Amino acid sequence: MIFNSPLGLLTAVENGSGLQAVYMAEHKRRPAGDTFGEAVEVSVSPVLAQTAAELGEYFAGVRQEFSVPLAPCGSPFQLRVWAALRTIPYGEVRSYGELAAALGDRSMAQAVGSANGRNPISIVVPCHRVLGSDGSLVGYAGGLERKQFLLELENPARSHTETLF
Repeated sequence: MIFNSPLGLLTAVENGSGLQAVYMAEHKRRPAGDTFGEAVEVSVSPVLAQTAAELGEYFAGVRQEFSVPLAPCGSPFQLRVWAALRTIPYGEVRSYGELAAALGDRSMAQAVGSANGRNPISIVVPCHRVLGSDGSLVGYAGGLERKQFLLELENPARSHTETLF
């Protein structure tokens, strides 16, 4: 399913048991479109219908947590990191080191960063809430402008510069 958002076009992919991916138009590591399978109408897929509704509520400022069932594909370590991302509260941020410490080993910050950068379910699994150790905006597959937009949406006091969207 492809739909418009304040970040531009988003592509949501499900695999029958849950949401598998949410990609932005210029997403790094975005698979080729023909690997997504056949396009389906939202009305045919309860998962995609729920995804569209929840993302719409999120962008409208009414939703802070997502409840759509998830079905990401990744290594056991990546799945642990992506699960840890979902524990970062709306409007808050963590550093890669803090996330690594929460997973049991602060020295894994670089591995956590790598797994974070491969998160296939943007926004819903909030990899945008992870910053560099000095609080800088680093490493977002959708682009730093989008990361900034999402952080400011969740916490308007976080505004650093004028948003480009």
